[in-house]
Amino acid sequence: MLQTVSEWIWWDRLWLPVNVSWSDLADSEGRVYAKASQLFDVLPFALCLLLVRFLFERFVATPLANVWGVRDKVRLPAEDNPVLENYYSSTSRIPAQADVLALCKKTSWTERKVQLWFRRRRNQNRAGLRKRFCEASWRCAFYFCAFFGGVIALHDKPWVYDLREVWAGFPKQSLLPSQYWYYYCEMGFYLSLVFSLTFDVKRKDFNEQVVHHIATLTLLSFSWISNYIRIGTLVMVVHDSADILLEGAKVLNYAKWNKAANGVFVVFTALFMLSRLVIFPFWLIHCTWVYPLELYPAFFGYYFFNVMLVVLQALHLYWAVLISRMLFKSLFRKLEGDDRSDEEEEDDSDPPKDANRKVNNNKPNHINASGARGRATGH
Repeated sequence: MLQTVSEWIWWDRLWLPVNVSWSDLADSEGRVYAKASQLFDVLPFALCLLLVRFLFERFVATPLANVWGVRDKVRLPAEDNPVLENYYSSTSRIPAQADVLALCKKTSWTERKVQLWFRRRRNQNRAGLRKRFCEASWRCAFYFCAFFGGVIALHDKPWVYDLREVWAGFPKQSLLPSQYWYYYCEMGFYLSLVFSLTFDVKRKDFNEQVVHHIATLTLLSFSWISNYIRIGTLVMVVHDSADILLEGAKVLNYAKWNKAANGVFVVFTALFMLSRLVIFPFWLIHCTWVYPLELYPAFFGYYFFNVMLVVLQALHLYWAVLISRMLFKSLFRKLEGDDRSDEEEEDDSDPPKDANRKVNNNKPNHINASGARGRATGH
């Protein structure tokens, strides 16, 4: 049964154009082709990148953080309280006002003290500024090396300047050494990001990040096996170009170089919109959607590859909205970190703003109006 399933999975008609079989992609006549078995080598490569990341963050990013004065805020630990800890772990990290009052009765604490405990407890689980700085520094360094490595590998290739050349002789296109290493670096990096999701800074778009990494690895793996390598290298270099500036802007922002961070972020936004919303859909997806049909009839692999590209494009649109919001902040207000991050809350003795808002909403309208007038007049 397993043999039958394997035959169906690797059926030529699913993944290859008509009149082409897997035997046609065996090494011969000086041609070398990518092989599915080589994908297993990505795992040790990803683990090596995790080691390189650890060394980079410890011996490069951390000293750089010291030089630039990147410091974590001093955090006061939450007091030991089994009742509140049980609620925090099993029910919610942000209790509703009714639950706060119930917890006050159980603990004999004041409402303000309970709210302060939850703020401090939430802050304990948040990554510090130095961790964010080190992560952004690592990603910036990798994207910088990957992008310029990709440019070096592709600058003399004819399909960079004429996209129809992407499909010349497809799928019988020999694998070049530069393509081999470029693919392995990218696949290893994204696989290492999947491994590190659990201990990296958790952001608001965590689920979208998981979808993005899985879609990227699926695309790279499929393009490797089915020899869509030329278009795969173009997709990678287009994506890396803007990511350098995004991570660079974060690094500068964490170091409190706000004007420089805002300037870099504005340039990043322009490059993101150009590369992800113009070049990617209207050049690269057009290249994979239209040009192959001039050479052979559509097949399952053709649809599969294009659908995965469309999934990536949908994620680009989602992030374009987030980036637009961050751009608005950088132009009209101080840019405060990554808009996708779970930001640290202020640790003071005052109730959180959300709690005040909930309390005020329960008061009569004339009290709210009076409070608004008092704030407006400075009283």
